[in-house]
Amino acid sequence: MEGGRITMLLPKRVKYRRVHRGRMKGKATRGNVVSNGEFGLQALSPCWITSNQIEAARIAMTRYIKRGGQVWIKIFPDKPVTKKPAEVRMGSGKGSPEFWVAVVKPGRVMFEIAGVSEELAREAMRLASHKLPVKCKFIKKEEMGGEK
Repeated sequence: MEGGRITMLLPKRVKYRRVHRGRMKGKATRGNVVSNGEFGLQALSPCWITSNQIEAARIAMTRYIKRGGQVWIKIFPDKPVTKKPAEVRMGSGKGSPEFWVAVVKPGRVMFEIAGVSEELAREAMRLASHKLPVKCKFIKKEEMGGEK
């Protein structure tokens, strides 16, 4: 935030302005463990998460932890979603890009927190999850060399 102005996440430049919708089948094979922080927020279902939703969740978390700890955003909206104007006839090509989404599959860790207690992190993640259109789960960092 620069001077009270919210900056949305979006790519600086892309190879193609318009992309296909694609499918969200399968589980996340990458980004499915807590790597930077101590606690994470993991997606339980597939979803498109817009840059506005990511920003709203980030603000909710940072407000709650009040300058304590550190927050990592592990997802980036790099897929453009196009829309055609209202009441436009079929044909005449694909619409113009309207907003950006991050494709999230089940198991993907979306946010991470470190430097705060577990209760504080749990509540911050709960507040963030209310801003997201996906079911989430609070997870802790796995200790090296062992299962849960």
